[in-house]
Amino acid sequence: MLDVGTGTGIVARQLQQAGCRVLGIDPDPRLAEFARRTGVTVEVSPFEDWDPAGRTFDVVVSGESWHWLDAAAGATKAAEVLRPRGRLAVFWNTGQPPAELDEAFAAVYRRVLPHALAARLERSSIEEAHAAMCATAADGMQATGAFHEPEQWRFGWTQSYSRGEWLDALQTTGGAVAESDLDALLDGVGSAIDAAGGSFTMSYVTFVITALRRPRIDLPAAP
Repeated sequence: MLDVGTGTGIVARQLQQAGCRVLGIDPDPRLAEFARRTGVTVEVSPFEDWDPAGRTFDVVVSGESWHWLDAAAGATKAAEVLRPRGRLAVFWNTGQPPAELDEAFAAVYRRVLPHALAARLERSSIEEAHAAMCATAADGMQATGAFHEPEQWRFGWTQSYSRGEWLDALQTTGGAVAESDLDALLDGVGSAIDAAGGSFTMSYVTFVITALRRPRIDLPAAP
């Protein structure tokens, strides 16, 4: 399996634990080095420019990173390295805490980081953003002519967090935040969790766009 945009290796490590042989690709050497220290093999390159050196894969995956690529260019590269009937699967997660805690978190963001997406987006807007990314990914796969019709899969799941676990996770979500703002954000979110009993359960949905590589004999003829 090829993990595109492997980052710190979160997806790759889970695939390895499931018994897969995984190669990660990431343009950032710092993230690649972190992933290597956790046991993930990573090559540093933008995916579109990466030289596979003749290697092919059964599956190409991308978790929470496909939107950083041009969708058609990424799908074209994936088609080049996939074996016939291999699978391209790209996915994103969206999560929602219980309603009262969701509003409490939003209030903290509005107070501390009013320009952050978390302060400005309603839940419906987040869902629409994921739907748009899925549609763009599917259009990119179709544009290559190298894949069968893309499918969209949805998987619902839950994860429980203690106060400390959520505050640790919150600091990995990206975005430049001044240290003083981060302290205020963590204090506010932590207080909201304390008021809710010290822990909570997040409801997640994973959105997947996936398609099978056509056998080369099935590819459309060149114009």
